[in-house]
Amino acid sequence: MARWDSCNILQAGPDASRVWQFNKNFSLNREQATRAGEPLPSNLVGKSWSTLWQKKLNVAWLPPEHVFIRAAQFPPSTPAETRPMVELQLEKLSPIPVTQAVWSIHVLPQSAGGLQTVVVIIAERGMVEEFLGKLEGLGFMADRLELPMLDQLQATASTGDGAWIYPEAAGGKNSALVAWWYGGALQSVGLISLAAGENRVASLNDQLTHMAWAGELEGWLTSPPSWHLVADPAIAGEWESPLREGLGTSVKIIAPLSGTELAARTAKRAAESDGNANLLPPEFARRYQQQFVDRLWMRGLGAVLGVYLVCCLIYFVAVQVLSYRTTNVEETVANLGVTYTNALQLKARYGVLLDRQALKFAALDCWEAVAEKIPSGVTLDSMNFDGGKRLLLYGNASASLVNEVIDFSGNVRKATTAQNQQLFTRGGDQLTTKVNNNTVQWSFGLELKKGEAD
Repeated sequence: MARWDSCNILQAGPDASRVWQFNKNFSLNREQATRAGEPLPSNLVGKSWSTLWQKKLNVAWLPPEHVFIRAAQFPPSTPAETRPMVELQLEKLSPIPVTQAVWSIHVLPQSAGGLQTVVVIIAERGMVEEFLGKLEGLGFMADRLELPMLDQLQATASTGDGAWIYPEAAGGKNSALVAWWYGGALQSVGLISLAAGENRVASLNDQLTHMAWAGELEGWLTSPPSWHLVADPAIAGEWESPLREGLGTSVKIIAPLSGTELAARTAKRAAESDGNANLLPPEFARRYQQQFVDRLWMRGLGAVLGVYLVCCLIYFVAVQVLSYRTTNVEETVANLGVTYTNALQLKARYGVLLDRQALKFAALDCWEAVAEKIPSGVTLDSMNFDGGKRLLLYGNASASLVNEVIDFSGNVRKATTAQNQQLFTRGGDQLTTKVNNNTVQWSFGLELKKGEAD
């Protein structure tokens, strides 16, 4: 299972750029083509916060014209042990100074004679740095640099001993990569070119013959090779006839992998390979990682600042809305002030009228009660309302009518209205009498049960 959730394979050509995106099961998710120099879609190749939990691997195919491939045999060992062994032989294998080169290795599953086959990929550092600068201009930060020819080599079914020719695999229109398989292992890799003019057949024959002689000297070319041409029909038409004439034998034509199939194999190999076996210079990998972290910090701070500004905007809008509402309420209150004052005055006047009406009927009820209850011979001198709540009665009678006056006081206290409601409370001033000769002066006070109308 891949360690990545998605893998992008980029082929940056002179006329157009092409990106294949694969999921963690190496199934094609998306394919995107853009014109040369046009930035790639950031949502396809860019990395964001989601990359922290959904890993994304960006792989770019190096232009093959400046990449050198060598095949060598080494004792079987772990990848960590194989790399130092190759490094010791790098001066011998590299066509350019080691200090000016970046290199990587790929161990083939085939082995022969107790040795493992290691493909060494060597590229000039200046070319790699220039290529990475071009990718940065497209918005593509590569995690790995790969050579698709490795996957084409592994995909070819090498049955028996022979040579497999891959036209244009080295990046040149009239060049081809030749892979020599003998004893079930890749013994050598070399380049040939298809010359123009009448001597193209002889030139091909000379180049392939020299490669065969080198194989005989090294001891792995033990029998005449069978010849295979791995090319699509259009390219095979240009190469088949010169090869057949120059070699004097038949050439078997094999269909190569399509771009999508080759990209899928590269994605699987890159996702499962050792991170140290990579043509990407370490300083570029560290710089890309630091830029990614810095970009996340800046985006995080930008998001926080954006949220803060939105909150401030919402706050100020809310303050303005509330201020507008408050102003409207204040204006409404100011406009209703006169009306409210007039309403209070009318309410007060209405209350006074109600009180007057209540007192008027209360006075009539009191007068009626007194008139009905007062006994004959008892004189009422005055009847006063005290605050509209107390009824004060004053009068006189002969001394012989004292009991009638007492009964009169009690009967008045029990008086009721026409609605059969009690007119007076049980409180009030008690009856007082003052005898002077044969006349008694009496007075008492009554508390109205309802001094004011409701």
